[in-house]
Amino acid sequence: MKSMRWASGGVWGAALAAVLAGCSGPDAAPQAAVPVLVVHPATQDGQVAAAFPGEVRARQESPIAFRVGGNLVKRHVDAGQRVHKGQVLAELDVADFSLQARAAQAQLASAEADFIRARDDHKRYEALAAQQLVSRSALDQQTAALKAAQGQVNAARANWDVQKNQAGYAELRAPADGVIASREAEAGQVVSAGQTIFNLAVDGAREVQIALPEATLRDYAVGQPVQVELWNAPGTLLPGTLREIAAGADAQTRTYATRISLAPEALANVELGQSARVFSTAGRHGTLQLPLAALQRGSDGKASVWVVDPQRSTLKAVPVTTGAYGRESVPVLSGVTAADWVVAAGGHLLRADQVVTAVDRQNRPVVRAPAPTSTAAPQGKE
Repeated sequence: MKSMRWASGGVWGAALAAVLAGCSGPDAAPQAAVPVLVVHPATQDGQVAAAFPGEVRARQESPIAFRVGGNLVKRHVDAGQRVHKGQVLAELDVADFSLQARAAQAQLASAEADFIRARDDHKRYEALAAQQLVSRSALDQQTAALKAAQGQVNAARANWDVQKNQAGYAELRAPADGVIASREAEAGQVVSAGQTIFNLAVDGAREVQIALPEATLRDYAVGQPVQVELWNAPGTLLPGTLREIAAGADAQTRTYATRISLAPEALANVELGQSARVFSTAGRHGTLQLPLAALQRGSDGKASVWVVDPQRSTLKAVPVTTGAYGRESVPVLSGVTAADWVVAAGGHLLRADQVVTAVDRQNRPVVRAPAPTSTAAPQGKE
């Protein structure tokens, strides 16, 4: 009986010791490692990411308009026609301009006659004033009248010059050599001053106009090299450079108008209005990329990722700076290196310092988890 009580007491004592050991601290029981999928941040240098449709345009495109309004009576050129500097492109009805010029000429003749009369009167008063036959104030009045008459002549002559110019403005001339890209008015139409009649594509440099989407705008910069493929010459890539990005997005399409300058040796192969495709590498060269699912939102509202500590196989949250989000990945500008193991998915279920088993996409462990240690006290011999 005594031996039975002793054995029973020994079993309960061991159980009580195990319970007390379990309550002695958080490190008493080993943590189970949670499997997580991890990836290395990778670069995407040299990969063709996108092709943008575009159109070959002239670098300098000039809308041409009359400086005066009137009835368009003649149109000498059409769209697609080559023109030379100074060539007459269209004419307005000059009847009204001729009448206005004749009226201005008549006003000038009247002003000149008044000036001659005022000049003669002033000479007579000067002679009378020298003989003290008229007062000094009367001579001053004649002097003022002469100056006023001179001013009227100057104003009338300037008005006549303006009216003569108006008649000359009734002819629309080409400001430079080029090609008529489009026509905006027809003969018989009454046009206003400044209304576009033609669009002139000036000879010289040629460019390709494309539209960059708002989501990837920050991946492109002025001066970046691109390649241009014409639709009528598939497989032939022409060198080009991103020359200009619009400061604001189009209100409807939310895209940014962008101009691609073609290299001088490529100008002989393009024609105005041709369709083309522009190829450009995605993202910045050398920028690390991570899956979108790897990003987490930290307590401060900023982006972070879970990185596995290879020594302890535990997790730590690392803040990162990202670029423009893509469809499946995002460029990471700072915070991680290409050697880090980053949790690729399921980060919302994890916590800091959690023990994990890091596996790759083939379910192979990539970081060996440390062996769990037991804190139970060794039992003595019976």
